[in-house]
Amino acid sequence: MRCTLCPRRCGALRTASAGSGFCRMPSLPVVARAMLHHWEEPCISGTNGSGAVFFSGCVLGCVFCQNGPISRERFGKAISVPRLRGIFEALIAQGAHNINLVSPTPFVPPILEALAEPLPVPVVWNTGGYERTETLRALEGRVQIWLPDLKYADNALAERYSGAPDYFETACAAILEMHRQSGDCVLEDGLLRRGVVIRHLLLPGGLNNAKAVMDWVARTFRPGQVLFSLMSQYTPQPGAQGLLARRVTGAEYRAALAYMENLGIVDGYRQESSSAQREYTPDFDLSGI
Repeated sequence: MRCTLCPRRCGALRTASAGSGFCRMPSLPVVARAMLHHWEEPCISGTNGSGAVFFSGCVLGCVFCQNGPISRERFGKAISVPRLRGIFEALIAQGAHNINLVSPTPFVPPILEALAEPLPVPVVWNTGGYERTETLRALEGRVQIWLPDLKYADNALAERYSGAPDYFETACAAILEMHRQSGDCVLEDGLLRRGVVIRHLLLPGGLNNAKAVMDWVARTFRPGQVLFSLMSQYTPQPGAQGLLARRVTGAEYRAALAYMENLGIVDGYRQESSSAQREYTPDFDLSGI
């Protein structure tokens, strides 16, 4: 079957053992790590941790990606649908507050099969935001929490850094579909049970882009409808050039926070500069697989 799961709609012929197209993934899920993740937003990680399953392959391929071994180098192990379900159940047995599917878009069909029987905890769709609404509709009723990035309002920046010149309109449509499915945020005992958390990673020199992202969020959603997470954890990757070769400055992040507050975006999270540390990126060593 020719693949049209992501907005690139490359029509790749993906078999169980061989991948092609932009993501270069087979049809079976390829996973690099499963773990209790304690460094998501507090409403996701809680006290026990989020049951994160890191999938290989990516539909964006951002040049600054901190998960390069799995997004660009495609490291991981192909597993069966029953094994994927077993990973979910093992994480729940360890106390995971939810099952957190990280960069899962290339594997929607096997994930749907693995979720045919509802889980006793919410399912989190953790994505770069570059999604087809048609694909998201297939997930209705299987996903309770949506954790999309809104990386760019500037499509020239999106093309330069992620090869996605249609990113903004595509991601905005995806987020609206996510909110349609989940409704407004529902928290119980500090944990998110349903809803959308929109993330934005402030990039070096990217203050105007961040402001435009926040403008869209503020005019699209009323207070309490979604949560917004402004992240400061950008870390230069090997070979980074130009603006991407440095970290975000304190002045840039303070200016972004001030703009966020002035817009009235008060439901959500901010990061301290200490978040830009190595331990926030797990080792992709097939643990838990």
